[in-house]
Amino acid sequence: MSSNLDIRLGFIGAGNMGQALIRGIVKSGIVLPDKIFVYDINREQTDLLKKDTGVTPLDSGIEVVRNSDVIVVAVKPNIVEKVLEECKEAVDSKKVIVSIAVGVPISLFKRILGNDRKIIRTMPNTPALVGEGITLISHDGSVGNEDLEAVRTLFNCVGKTEMLDEKLMCEVTALTSSSPAYVFMFIEAMADAAVLSGLPRGLSYKLAAQAVLGSAKMVLNTGKHPGELKDQVCSPAGTTIEAVKALEKNGFRYAVIEAMNECTRRAREINKNS
Repeated sequence: MSSNLDIRLGFIGAGNMGQALIRGIVKSGIVLPDKIFVYDINREQTDLLKKDTGVTPLDSGIEVVRNSDVIVVAVKPNIVEKVLEECKEAVDSKKVIVSIAVGVPISLFKRILGNDRKIIRTMPNTPALVGEGITLISHDGSVGNEDLEAVRTLFNCVGKTEMLDEKLMCEVTALTSSSPAYVFMFIEAMADAAVLSGLPRGLSYKLAAQAVLGSAKMVLNTGKHPGELKDQVCSPAGTTIEAVKALEKNGFRYAVIEAMNECTRRAREINKNS
């Protein structure tokens, strides 16, 4: 894919998600490396990114803002306010600020930066590290279609994107941002059971992960209801229906729903306190 976004792109923060985005964008060719600027308190990380991708490390967040048209704020939620205070004098009404901080509302950005600033709130997830992420995107109507599409194009480099009303961002946290953790636990549990039965550990992880990957693709590619796909695997008086019975007996669905409810509750708390 050739470069087709004529923008200067900045990143404040180069942790796992920031790096995933930078590497995915550089690989796609959407933005050329010499137009990507990055700052992180850990200079070793930005120097490594420069070596691997050709992007330009800078010495502060405000330098990133000054040199960029679109700025991705890729820091932990608890330091977003500090970062914005340090950079606000360089943010004008033409620049687009993109947040990936979980639970931090657009209103906080506008309170610090100004009500006329262009703010886009996103929620990516860790599968972006392997190009299979899903990113939810919201804004308050002050961002034009051209800027919005540019941001969608950037995040499509590491997976897929969907638009979502900001009022649902806390509610979707458990379904997208946090859910890989539950899936990893499920894979680990299946592999533990396989090891208990005598299979090698490494092979067990590989087989369990492939089963989850393949099952997810069946849901996405066939468009069939997950319950219908489950029924196709469950033969009368067979092995699979015995496993399903055991899962139901032990509250499998209830445990998942409760876990997601607790995750949502915490996301709302973070949002309320921001």
